[in-house]
Amino acid sequence: MSCRPAGAVACFLLLSVNGLAQTNPFSKLAPTDAPAGKSSNSFKTGKYRSLFREIGKSDAEIKSKLNAAWNQLFLGDAKNERVYFEVSNNMAYIKDIGNNDVRSEGMSYGMMLAVQYGRKAEFDRLWKWSKTYMQHASGPWKGYFAWQCDDSGKKRANAPASDGEEYFATALFFAAGRWGSGSGIYNYRAEADAILHHMLHKEEDNGGKAEPVTNMFNRKEKQVVFVPGGSAATFTDPSYHLPAFYELWSRWAKKDRAFWKSAAVTSRKYFQRAAHPKTGLTPDYSEFDGTPKKAPWDPNNRSDNFLFDAVRVGGNIAMDHAWFNADPWQVTQTNRMLEFFDAQKPTYVGSYSVDGKPLVDYTPTGLRAMNGASALASTSPVAKRFVRELWDAGIPSGQWRYYDGMLYMFGLLHASGQYRIWAPK
Repeated sequence: MSCRPAGAVACFLLLSVNGLAQTNPFSKLAPTDAPAGKSSNSFKTGKYRSLFREIGKSDAEIKSKLNAAWNQLFLGDAKNERVYFEVSNNMAYIKDIGNNDVRSEGMSYGMMLAVQYGRKAEFDRLWKWSKTYMQHASGPWKGYFAWQCDDSGKKRANAPASDGEEYFATALFFAAGRWGSGSGIYNYRAEADAILHHMLHKEEDNGGKAEPVTNMFNRKEKQVVFVPGGSAATFTDPSYHLPAFYELWSRWAKKDRAFWKSAAVTSRKYFQRAAHPKTGLTPDYSEFDGTPKKAPWDPNNRSDNFLFDAVRVGGNIAMDHAWFNADPWQVTQTNRMLEFFDAQKPTYVGSYSVDGKPLVDYTPTGLRAMNGASALASTSPVAKRFVRELWDAGIPSGQWRYYDGMLYMFGLLHASGQYRIWAPK
């Protein structure tokens, strides 16, 4: 859940963490041996494209770029650079500096980044904080993660945001693949399976009741819901659709594999309905049939536009294409979207109506990052422009560095061929 209220007061943290030195997690890049410009189907082939190599960057330059992002956003200055903060009892959190809170989105993103960077200590710290403070231990929300907390761990809201659970589960599966599962809360694979169970069986576990808490996936529609409770469970968020993750769950989950396979197929079809036929843009929220949705609580009545959440959709589609190459439409869609952005004068901006009317006058780094990653699914001549823009983008700092910074790091990993599938052992 990433909407940012206008005028939110920045929280300049005074916390300092001693003993953290700059590191080089990517002392050696994993092989990126997929052919340039070709669909890699990485799950099948084990090969990954490096878009940065394709624009002439060396391995040394790529490693330096990846390590600089980690060192600034995880280890940098607490006031203007870092979003990762270690606390006592071997825990840590990712903070949304601009909104002065800790979100399940950010915690799960931080865990995914840690496993991709090979940083087990940081992964375990983030996971322990999430389990300790965010996950409900009892009541109708049991097993779900509160989407918003104070940095002290106090819950600000009970309801979850569905993207958090999706990333928690997949990051845990990947941790089981990269490091093997341990015991207790560090039995990564068992924890991932437990999260998937709650996502799909919450109503059964609550005695068949759909109020006040629902399943996180609508079983009839086979789609992720915006929030599993009340009216927010009656529609979806395009950026929460992650067919690449569902494909992996359909192979690795302890149960419900057929459902997860159906969810992957459904999400691919859903994207075709949700994306505008001329611009390729998707709204922040939509009905299950893809129709843009105005959320009743949105004070600006703009959630049917391409806003903060929707910037992630291109990256989600490209990840699915790169890993599974299951839907040729994804190439057509990505070409359409990138060509729309390329045609904007003097340059594209961060928010639009889905039919292409600009709504702001700035371009966030997070959108540049997702457009760069989207090039994995593009055959258009304009694609390299967006890879170069990602390469040239500065590491986010200051008040809004959290969301832009997380997407920036994901963009770097995708474009360097280092965002990997780690199959559980």
